[in-house]
Amino acid sequence: MNRSYISPPSLSNEKSLKTLVENRTVYNLNHCELNIFETYKDATLVPLQFNDLVVTSMLRGKKIMHLFDDPCFEYLPGETVVIPSNVEMKIDFPEATKSNPTQCLALAIDQQKITATLHFLNERYPKEGNNQFWHLDYHNYYFYNNIELATTINKLVKECMGTSITKDILADLTLQELLIRIIQTQTAKSIDDGVITDSNAPITQVIEYIRLNLRENISLKNLSEKACMSTTSFYRFFKRELGMTPIEFVIKEKIKCAKKLLKNPKIQINEVCHLSGFEDSNYFIRLFKKHEGITPKQYQLLYVN
Repeated sequence: MNRSYISPPSLSNEKSLKTLVENRTVYNLNHCELNIFETYKDATLVPLQFNDLVVTSMLRGKKIMHLFDDPCFEYLPGETVVIPSNVEMKIDFPEATKSNPTQCLALAIDQQKITATLHFLNERYPKEGNNQFWHLDYHNYYFYNNIELATTINKLVKECMGTSITKDILADLTLQELLIRIIQTQTAKSIDDGVITDSNAPITQVIEYIRLNLRENISLKNLSEKACMSTTSFYRFFKRELGMTPIEFVIKEKIKCAKKLLKNPKIQINEVCHLSGFEDSNYFIRLFKKHEGITPKQYQLLYVN
């Protein structure tokens, strides 16, 4: 799957290292604390815990994360993990060396800032449907970075590490954006995973319609009528919920369908193009390569024994 990467800051000077395992550099602001952790030797089950909610993103190398009672998982650049306050994680560093260190950021966010931002969003931009509110999903804590999320984290890191006298104000605004991006990313991942919280919510009904009609010519007008909204209102609503436009989501679903079909080594590319809702095979091939980095045929060959 595609993931977007955060620009890693320079590694610490060797003489400034206090420890070779989770060496920590801290940048304090009014409502958040940016921690940069670096590890230069292998280690296992290293404990780490924060008093505030923490957004972590891998920058270099590989960790193995042990979190909650879930199975451990590899944690790589281009990925983010959101951890509630006072939850202990344990971390393995199976490949860390002086020449191949791990580097990870951990952004601890003041709970009052989170509460105020969610209250603002629910007051100013209420969600459609019964009992639907802006909230962080602590069950959906591990996901790949999309471009918007990575861009926002990059911006926040730059402000935290900067020296501008306005950095606290700019960081506060970017924290709001970050929380919105995280919620949008979590919502999109829940949809990908088939986790539906409210089957009657407009977004759920629209997505179900898209998935059942991928081979049809799905227009913004079709979708807005399905949601019983004007085209303009629906466009804003959809992008606010998922962080992408309706048509971007339709294309994403068509590519997802194509990837499933391509796992059959006997199917023809033209047939995949048609079955996943594309009319022109050349356009399909270009779009697939743009999204996945390889052509449909190259993707199909990955599944040939």
